[in-house]
Amino acid sequence: MEILLQKTKELIEKLGCAVDDITLVTDGPHPIIQIRSSDSKDLIGYHGETLQAINTLVRKMADREGVEEKFVIDINNYHGKRIDELKNQAKILAERARVFQHEVEMSPMNAYERMIVHATLAEEGDIVTESSGEGKFRRVVIKYKSANN
Repeated sequence: MEILLQKTKELIEKLGCAVDDITLVTDGPHPIIQIRSSDSKDLIGYHGETLQAINTLVRKMADREGVEEKFVIDINNYHGKRIDELKNQAKILAERARVFQHEVEMSPMNAYERMIVHATLAEEGDIVTESSGEGKFRRVVIKYKSANN
């Protein structure tokens, strides 16, 4: 993983952005390459699109280096905050589906974000989630499951 830290730092510097600090956090389900940067706005991009592209590029570099372990790159804890935001939104929308007994659609999101929502609501006995749509328009639909179903 040390090679990935170096390659990630080089990539970001080639993009013309500063890297204030880069560390590997291994206390979660998968390693996180945590980057602190004063250029975080440029590195994260609109709705995290640039960060997602950086993750893709570094994964390709990892494949070339023979690193098979899954990891995530996070800049100024954007990823962590986004996960917390998704979990809270999912719980609020699940409650809305429960109260109105009607399905609720979330905004389109990438596969990882959809997985977070599905996992967050998996233990809810009266709520079912499913993905619908195609490509970048794929979203999670939260459905209320009555006692009759």
